[in-house]
Formats: sequence, C-alpha cells, structure tokens
Amino acid sequence: MSITRYQPGKRMSMAVKHGNTVYLAGQVAQDYNGPIEKQTAEVLEAIDKLLAEAGTSKSKVLSVQVILNNIGDFAAMNSVYDAWIDPANPPARACIEARLAHPALKVEIIAVAAVD
Repeated sequence: MSITRYQPGKRMSMAVKHGNTVYLAGQVAQDYNGPIEKQTAEVLEAIDKLLAEAGTSKSKVLSVQVILNNIGDFAAMNSVYDAWIDPANPPARACIEARLAHPALKVEIIAVAAVD
C-alpha cells in the first residue's frame, strides 16, 4: 500500500493517507486571539480543506479528538461543531482538557477519515 503525505513540513505532515484511511494532524486556528467559536470554525474549515485534498469529506470521518484548553468551553465549541458535523454520519469522538502549544489557543482537533 502506498503512503501519501499532504503538506509535509520539517517535523510533520498536515495529513497522511495510507490505503483507504487519512490521518489528520491536530489542527488549530490561525487567529489565536479569537473566541472559542471562531477558533472552532477555523479549525473545522482547515479540516474540510485537508479532507478534500486527500479525496474525502466530513461524511467519511471515523473519529475525532477534540482538545480544549478549558473544558468550560465545551458547550460553545459544540455549538459550532454540531452545525458542522454530518448528522447522518457522526464519528466516534473524545474531548479532553489539556494545555495547547500556545496559551491563547482554545481548541485543537485531530481527525481520522475513510477515503473511497
């Protein structure tokens, strides 16, 4: 099976496709100072773009890991996530609270998707 790396960099690729599965690196907002809703929307937009680049879409997402720097943002993050996710094909999901790479980041999302 072949391996395809999308947007490879010095230390990581933004996504890696192996067989019929694509693994996305954790995505964060470009605007570190935005509120949780704006950061979540930016992250989900980045995920949509990576999925499309790898030949798949959010309806094929198998699992999602959401990392919040403050679990108190859970409901606000979900207000954006729930509008984004394909309700006919919800993935398995986990949500945890942890420190992120920069103190102003509020959310990071990691996803795994199937590719046809």
